[in-house]
Amino acid sequence: MYKNWWKILGALLVMYATIAGFLHSVPKLPILHESIRNLYFHVPMWFSMIILFAISVFHSIKYLLTNNATHDLKAVESVNVGVVFGVLGIVTGAVWAKFTWGQAWSFDVKQNFAAIALLLYFAYLVLRNAIDEEQKRAKISAIYNIFAFPMMVVLLFVLPRLSDSLHPGNGGNPGFNSYDLDSRMRMVFYPACLGWILIGYWIYTLKFRVRALDKYTTL
Repeated sequence: MYKNWWKILGALLVMYATIAGFLHSVPKLPILHESIRNLYFHVPMWFSMIILFAISVFHSIKYLLTNNATHDLKAVESVNVGVVFGVLGIVTGAVWAKFTWGQAWSFDVKQNFAAIALLLYFAYLVLRNAIDEEQKRAKISAIYNIFAFPMMVVLLFVLPRLSDSLHPGNGGNPGFNSYDLDSRMRMVFYPACLGWILIGYWIYTLKFRVRALDKYTTL
């Protein structure tokens, strides 16, 4: 039981954040209104995705250093789960945009670059499926993965700040601050981020264990 404390914590935090996210009071702000509650779901999806992609890069580097196939499996499974969280981030963002900007996809610079960043990792998965030879596939995809991560960071956090954007915190549009994200919201937002990151990591470990069992039982 003591080894699984972080899994229990993640589950409890997500349950708390989900219930409190819908029931807890939020600031009464123009335009945002009740849609500000989506902050508890939309942003944690992206944070979880970034953490999972960072884990993937770590294991890609480890694979190139050790040539251990276990690290290749961990890299691809963390990307698989990270992509799911990225898609959830896109979807929750589109829902939020529908109610605040008037349309789900307005081709805002942040939306466009987020979609391109996610496509980088879809390309990673396509690349892996296009190469049959195992060691060659692992090596090429590891190198690709190492370069994809900084490109993703630039697309999400650097380029959107250089252009006009409706998205908070980009293109001169102020991000959430003490006026919006008050103490009431922080009590839900921070646990939501931590909870979803832990759940994402848990799913990744489960997928890796299943993939490893399948790989080594077929040898």
